[in-house]
Amino acid sequence: MKGIITVLGRDKVGIIAEVCTFLSQRQVNILDISQTIVQGFFSMLMIVDMPAQIDFAQAADGLRALGEGMQLEIKLQREDIFESMHRI
Repeated sequence: MKGIITVLGRDKVGIIAEVCTFLSQRQVNILDISQTIVQGFFSMLMIVDMPAQIDFAQAADGLRALGEGMQLEIKLQREDIFESMHRI
């Protein structure tokens, strides 16, 4: 199953490393990644492939908690829900 991860907040060292470590520990494969920094604010969008055995809600909660600890907003959404929310 594919997921969309968004990360937003003030830029700081280690954001990508922390998120990627979290994903790697759960065998989540990063398919695509885009990140930018604008006037000190960091934003990242990742498309990931979630293994079948992973509990999606637990992964989303874990990323949200990781973000809170880093003073960032991190969200994980199912690709199909993300697409339907952003369809024009």
